[in-house]
Amino acid sequence: MSADAASAGPDATPAVELREVTFAYGDRPVVEDVSLVIESGAFLGLVGPNGSGKTTLLELVIGLRRPDRGSVSVFGEPAHRHTDGRRVGYVPQDVGEASDEMPVTVREVVRMGRYPGRLFRRFDGDDRRAVEAAMDRVGIADLADRRVGSLSGGQRQRAFIARALAAEADLLALDEPTVGVDAESREAFYDLLHDLNGEGMTIVLIEHDIGVVTERASEIACLNRELFFHGDPEAFAETDALAAAYGNAQRVLTHDHP
Repeated sequence: MSADAASAGPDATPAVELREVTFAYGDRPVVEDVSLVIESGAFLGLVGPNGSGKTTLLELVIGLRRPDRGSVSVFGEPAHRHTDGRRVGYVPQDVGEASDEMPVTVREVVRMGRYPGRLFRRFDGDDRRAVEAAMDRVGIADLADRRVGSLSGGQRQRAFIARALAAEADLLALDEPTVGVDAESREAFYDLLHDLNGEGMTIVLIEHDIGVVTERASEIACLNRELFFHGDPEAFAETDALAAAYGNAQRVLTHDHP
């Protein structure tokens, strides 16, 4: 992660800015007129019912899709300029299924984070040190030579986060990363995200467990095609945004942790 991210102050360029963003699949709108600013160093939890446009919004943020209307910028530049992975790390929802088909080791996955923007430069000592440091940082150094497909769900997620760290990404976007992960690994995974955020990394997380998000994230965005809420988790728990977005009586549940 760059020093700029770790030292970002209140006057720094936002990590993400969406202005009146609308996106549709054919004639079916899934994101409508969403304006949202995510400051550098924030930990944003993105919640909403199934089919609410959360994944599409995340893909707009990281530049995998372009809005039909409006604009999306990342660190002051159009989001699509960051799809090379140099400042934005992405852990998709189906990382487990995808990695089953990848005949590569953990170290090889993490090395991928050093490829963007290299042109024809050879892999050197700095690259090797960055890869080893990233694996050590997320606690998978001992798995470096294991095939990714042989890992548990939590270990795979850490491998893809290590890839983002090796790339020195400033923004980490995750789409329901703990699906299929056991409770103990899940807690350790969120502890890792907390530590990375504390070191200055901006995190945007889609999570179906609203109680976990309200406890772990520094701010919440509640989406169902349109944005129903963006702000402090405590304020979110006191509004009717959840019920409005989900269309029924919902309430935020907190979890007791040992």
